[in-house]
Amino acid sequence: MRFRDVFSIIGPAMVGPSSSHTAGAARIGRVARLMFGECPGSADIQLYGSFAATYRGHGTDTALVGGLLDMTTDDPRLPDAFAHAEAAGMTVSIRPGKGLYPHPNTAELTLVNAAGDHTLRLTGTSIGGGNIEIVRINGFSLKLTAAYPTLIIRHYDEPGVVAIVSALLVDSGINIARMAVDRQSRRGEAMMVMECDAMLDRVLTDRISQLPGVQEISLLAM
Repeated sequence: MRFRDVFSIIGPAMVGPSSSHTAGAARIGRVARLMFGECPGSADIQLYGSFAATYRGHGTDTALVGGLLDMTTDDPRLPDAFAHAEAAGMTVSIRPGKGLYPHPNTAELTLVNAAGDHTLRLTGTSIGGGNIEIVRINGFSLKLTAAYPTLIIRHYDEPGVVAIVSALLVDSGINIARMAVDRQSRRGEAMMVMECDAMLDRVLTDRISQLPGVQEISLLAM
């Protein structure tokens, strides 16, 4: 993998013991929380590979839960995340998963709000040094790092949608650092992810949300 700076090699400021198993796990949980937009009523977490084998000793479970409570990697409350989750009314289930997984440090999170009408299913991997990759969102196979302001758009698979969004970013002087697109079927639902070099403002995201074919838009900024 390519490192962006020396801090990507040294590792992040964190509550330890492990940059990959603790800090990376906290970032996966926090990305899920920011995408979900609220404190989940319940969180079902399946762990794979090394995560599943060592999660209690490395604090992977508490880090994931802390991230879901919007805690950063260096939040001193992380070791007590389960107590904070209980106080917030969030129930948590953590167990080893079965089957194939995309990376030795993989977590699959299924979040549901208290009302039961909002769900997010997300798969994240911790790739070392506190860095992560989100590789699946609600059934779409994508890749984002959460290292940049990230535009996530659910839309219909129609000609021109990706081009129009890209043109709006260009007109606003925003460069696309990374991009991924997946669809469920031809002319069915699709999702695009654009990691950008600058933050998008509300005017721009509102314009994108009003485009024909766009169903839902969210902006992820860690």
